[in-house]
Amino acid sequence: MNAMLETPELPAVFDGVKLAAVAAVLYVIVRCLNLKGPTAPPDLYFQDSGLSRFLLKSCPLLTKEYIPPLIWGKSGHIQTALYGKMGRVRSPHPYGHRKFITMSDGATSTFDLFEPLAEHCVGDDITMVICPGIANHSEKQYIRTFVDYAQKNGYRCAVLNHLGALPNIELTSPRMFTYGCTWEFGAMVNYIKKTYPLTQLVVVGFSLGGNIVCKYLGETQANQEKVLCCVSVCQGYSALRAQETFMQWDQCRRFYNFLMADNMKKIILSHRQALFGDHVKKPQSLEDTDLSRLYTATSLMQIDDNVMRKFHGYNSLKEYYEEESCMRYLHRIYVPLMLVNAADDPLVHESLLTIPKSLSEKRENVMFVLPLHGGHLGFFEGSVLFPEPLTWMDKLVVEYANAIRQWERNKSQCSDTEQVEADLE
Repeated sequence: MNAMLETPELPAVFDGVKLAAVAAVLYVIVRCLNLKGPTAPPDLYFQDSGLSRFLLKSCPLLTKEYIPPLIWGKSGHIQTALYGKMGRVRSPHPYGHRKFITMSDGATSTFDLFEPLAEHCVGDDITMVICPGIANHSEKQYIRTFVDYAQKNGYRCAVLNHLGALPNIELTSPRMFTYGCTWEFGAMVNYIKKTYPLTQLVVVGFSLGGNIVCKYLGETQANQEKVLCCVSVCQGYSALRAQETFMQWDQCRRFYNFLMADNMKKIILSHRQALFGDHVKKPQSLEDTDLSRLYTATSLMQIDDNVMRKFHGYNSLKEYYEEESCMRYLHRIYVPLMLVNAADDPLVHESLLTIPKSLSEKRENVMFVLPLHGGHLGFFEGSVLFPEPLTWMDKLVVEYANAIRQWERNKSQCSDTEQVEADLE
């Protein structure tokens, strides 16, 4: 009798367990996808000046709310993963010409050149010189999408292919791209200046490419000639500061480190004959034992220490990171400079963002843009689930470049007017 009275309560207990399980799953989903996270315009760091006021008026994306896809766009991890695996949505295939440059050490550098598909809004000849992220090249989807958009807005584009990154281009010297080597990027820029003497340059760098372009501009004042402006997206500014945070499990950075190291190992090993072959005149510090250490490496720092720094003769990893990071060159850049990072970028620790914040407080030519979301080179936009082909980042870089050109034109016209008035007086 008692058993018969108790049995109806069992389904209620099971329903409660199911409800708790569903609630727990929903809680995890909400936390992982950051569904309750706010959306807002990006945080901006700059000095009050004529240039910054003009940019705020001319670049609506700087003051407009950035809205990522509702379901997953507020997760920096998913934004980063989708960029890494998918690149972009319905990526176009811009047509370009591949150029080859023989470097002084025998290396063969390549870049792809894309002519504009429309007249620029101010009718000028402007070339975007673009440096992609680590181990990337002109055939990557995010680069193709950006180039196609820039072409349609009247820009010629030159995209560096990192030395050793293209699978169908063999190395012709015992060296491949490194964290801060600017030789190949400089050779591409010099080619553009000589081939198009009337063109003006917009310098663009993504991730590792952001470090390279900023270091290149700061190395010598001559590198800033004919440069309208520079845009750096999602770089970390100091490898020396980043190496410790990149070994932490917080935000899964150690896992990302492992994945990137694994990709680098594959690229290096695909060129093992050119880098480690018996017929190759290797750098004295690069030994055959370094190849065996490469096989067991699980982080970028181990690869940099055992292989990459030795291409340029650095005695230690610390010396390599100190010399090759752009942080020590940023204050030497005098052209307008926009630095962009996402607050939820899982690869770039928040402590590194004090570098661009501090710089923007001291230099009138610098603006630091920090949206809440975007991950690492993601910045997807969309309504609910499916992202749009163009990203917030693609549009911001072109919008900023257009504004800077208009700013320079207005300054020139004002100077001409002042000169005429002075002559009349």
